[in-house]
Amino acid sequence: MSDLETALNAIAPQLGGKSVTGLRRLSGGASQETWAFSLDTGRPLILRRKPAGAGSPTGNANPLATEAALIRAATLQGAAVPEVLYVSAPGSDIGEAYVMSAVEGETLGKRIAQGEAFAAIRPKLAFQCGEALAKIHAIPLEGLPELARSSALDELEKYETVYRTLGARRPILEAAFKYLKDRAPPLARPVMLHGDFRNGNIMFHPETGVAAILDWELVHIGDPAEDMGWLCTASWRFGGGKPVGGFGDYADLLAGYEAAGGTPIPLERVLYWQMLGSLKWGVMCEGMYASFANGTDPSVERAMIGRRTSECEIDLMALLEQAA
Repeated sequence: MSDLETALNAIAPQLGGKSVTGLRRLSGGASQETWAFSLDTGRPLILRRKPAGAGSPTGNANPLATEAALIRAATLQGAAVPEVLYVSAPGSDIGEAYVMSAVEGETLGKRIAQGEAFAAIRPKLAFQCGEALAKIHAIPLEGLPELARSSALDELEKYETVYRTLGARRPILEAAFKYLKDRAPPLARPVMLHGDFRNGNIMFHPETGVAAILDWELVHIGDPAEDMGWLCTASWRFGGGKPVGGFGDYADLLAGYEAAGGTPIPLERVLYWQMLGSLKWGVMCEGMYASFANGTDPSVERAMIGRRTSECEIDLMALLEQAA
């Protein structure tokens, strides 16, 4: 029996059972480990755990206890999230982690955007995503754990600093930085943002649609259109022909948001944040290539993702032409 299984057995009574079975590591996750297991009662559960000595690739991930608290806050607003059952502190036998209920559904973006299993439900998904975001953005800021606050200009400054540090020379990225800085909207209505709301981090069921919003490590306070723009960024369409996650239209996303009580958001503001999303991902890809090239992270994955800067440049050229 592994040390982790022993540690989970020790807390099994607090989860509603006597012991755990079937512990296995799941694939995926750039900064956190994900483990699946079951109680002796048969209930399937998920453990999200920070590896010892690990940090966030982006450097701005929230502690897992904060993640858990934010998921519980989302539950109170009726958002589709897993139930958090237990939070484990750093230094414990389990380590920094939390245990949540397992949810049935699909997270592979290409299957959701193109797969036959989702053909019938796909026209409803953008509207449901709008509804989900309205519930998340309705979470009261009072009483939440301390969160970073970021406006459009703050985001641009942060990513331009990274870009300049890399020593990159990409004319399309330069043009996008200038265009977006000149038109940056003020942070007039700050809300709690998911921060990584996109196809791939949303679990969908082929019969009912949105099943659970996952990966809450980048939650922060900001412009509600930021979450919408990130969902619409072309890199997260996975070959689908629609602008919202590859599966839906802008009008349905905005309609779902308003139908669930969200304050109306102009499409122009979503498109601004969509462009900023492509710029951010382009800088992140450039950074991943740099880590491969300088030997900091010689993995093939970093090299492959690094090549995607050019895709972001194509997206930015199209958006800049559309805005002209």
